[in-house]
Amino acid sequence: MSEYVKLTTTSELPPPGEAREFEINGKTVCVANTGDTYAAMDNVCLHRGGPLGQGMVDGNKIICPWHGWMFDVTTGASTHDTNARVRVFPLKVEGEEVFISLD
Repeated sequence: MSEYVKLTTTSELPPPGEAREFEINGKTVCVANTGDTYAAMDNVCLHRGGPLGQGMVDGNKIICPWHGWMFDVTTGASTHDTNARVRVFPLKVEGEEVFISLD
Protein backbone atom coordinates (compact mmCIF):
# COMPACT_ATOMS: atom_id res chain seq x y z
CA MET A 1 0.00 0.00 0.00
CA SER A 2 1.35 3.42 -0.97
CA GLU A 3 2.10 5.90 1.77
CA TYR A 4 0.96 9.41 0.92
CA VAL A 5 2.56 12.52 2.40
CA LYS A 6 1.37 16.11 2.16
CA LEU A 7 2.96 17.92 -0.78
CA THR A 8 1.14 21.26 -0.85
CA THR A 9 -2.27 22.92 -0.88
CA THR A 10 -4.54 23.27 -3.89
CA SER A 11 -3.97 27.04 -3.92
CA GLU A 12 -0.24 26.44 -4.61
CA LEU A 13 -0.78 24.11 -7.59
CA PRO A 14 0.15 25.49 -11.03
CA PRO A 15 -2.56 26.98 -13.26
CA PRO A 16 -3.69 25.10 -16.41
CA GLY A 17 -0.91 24.68 -18.96
CA GLU A 18 1.88 25.27 -16.45
CA ALA A 19 4.21 23.27 -14.21
CA ARG A 20 5.81 24.00 -10.86
CA GLU A 21 8.58 22.54 -8.71
CA PHE A 22 7.93 21.29 -5.17
CA GLU A 23 10.39 20.07 -2.54
CA ILE A 24 9.46 17.05 -0.44
CA ASN A 25 11.63 14.83 1.73
CA GLY A 26 14.80 16.22 0.11
CA LYS A 27 13.50 15.54 -3.41
CA THR A 28 12.30 18.00 -6.04
CA VAL A 29 9.22 16.93 -7.98
CA CYS A 30 7.49 18.50 -10.94
CA VAL A 31 3.72 18.96 -10.83
CA ALA A 32 2.09 19.73 -14.18
CA ASN A 33 -1.45 20.94 -14.81
CA THR A 34 -2.73 19.70 -18.17
CA GLY A 35 -6.01 21.56 -17.78
CA ASP A 36 -7.77 18.25 -17.16
CA THR A 37 -5.65 16.83 -14.36
CA TYR A 38 -2.53 17.26 -12.26
CA ALA A 39 0.44 14.95 -12.68
CA ALA A 40 3.58 14.58 -10.57
CA MET A 41 6.92 13.29 -11.81
CA ASP A 42 10.64 13.40 -11.20
CA ASN A 43 11.85 16.96 -11.85
CA VAL A 44 15.06 15.96 -13.67
CA CYS A 45 15.06 15.61 -17.47
CA LEU A 46 16.86 12.44 -18.54
CA HIS A 47 18.58 14.20 -21.44
CA ARG A 48 20.83 16.72 -19.65
CA GLY A 49 19.28 17.13 -16.19
CA GLY A 50 17.06 20.11 -16.95
CA PRO A 51 14.35 21.15 -14.44
CA LEU A 52 11.05 19.85 -15.83
CA GLY A 53 9.07 21.91 -13.30
CA GLN A 54 10.31 25.04 -15.06
CA GLY A 55 9.16 23.74 -18.44
CA MET A 56 5.98 24.24 -20.45
CA VAL A 57 2.95 21.96 -20.60
CA ASP A 58 1.53 21.11 -24.02
CA GLY A 59 -1.52 18.88 -23.72
CA ASN A 60 -0.36 15.85 -21.76
CA LYS A 61 3.35 16.56 -22.35
CA ILE A 62 5.88 18.45 -20.24
CA ILE A 63 8.62 20.13 -22.29
CA CYS A 64 12.05 20.53 -20.73
CA PRO A 65 13.14 24.19 -20.82
CA TRP A 66 16.78 23.34 -21.64
CA HIS A 67 16.62 21.29 -24.86
CA GLY A 68 12.95 20.63 -25.57
CA TRP A 69 12.75 16.97 -24.63
CA MET A 70 9.11 16.02 -24.02
CA PHE A 71 7.65 13.55 -21.54
CA ASP A 72 4.12 12.20 -21.21
CA VAL A 73 2.91 13.40 -17.79
CA THR A 74 0.86 10.26 -17.12
CA THR A 75 3.43 7.61 -18.13
CA GLY A 76 6.73 9.50 -17.94
CA ALA A 77 7.69 8.23 -21.41
CA SER A 78 9.92 10.44 -23.54
CA THR A 79 8.92 11.29 -27.09
CA HIS A 80 12.62 11.55 -28.06
CA ASP A 81 13.83 8.18 -26.78
CA THR A 82 11.38 5.34 -26.22
CA ASN A 83 13.73 3.81 -23.64
CA ALA A 84 13.82 6.99 -21.53
CA ARG A 85 11.16 7.42 -18.87
CA VAL A 86 10.94 9.75 -15.87
CA ARG A 87 9.32 8.41 -12.73
CA VAL A 88 5.67 9.38 -12.23
CA PHE A 89 4.18 9.67 -8.73
CA PRO A 90 0.54 9.23 -7.66
CA LEU A 91 -1.23 12.37 -6.43
CA LYS A 92 -4.48 12.72 -4.53
CA VAL A 93 -6.44 15.74 -3.34
CA GLU A 94 -8.34 15.72 -0.06
CA GLY A 95 -10.16 18.98 0.53
CA GLU A 96 -7.56 21.74 0.19
CA GLU A 97 -4.54 19.45 0.70
CA VAL A 98 -2.54 17.65 -1.99
CA PHE A 99 -0.76 14.39 -1.18
CA ILE A 100 1.89 12.45 -3.10
CA SER A 101 3.21 8.91 -2.85
CA LEU A 102 6.96 8.63 -3.41
CA ASP A 103 6.95 4.83 -2.99
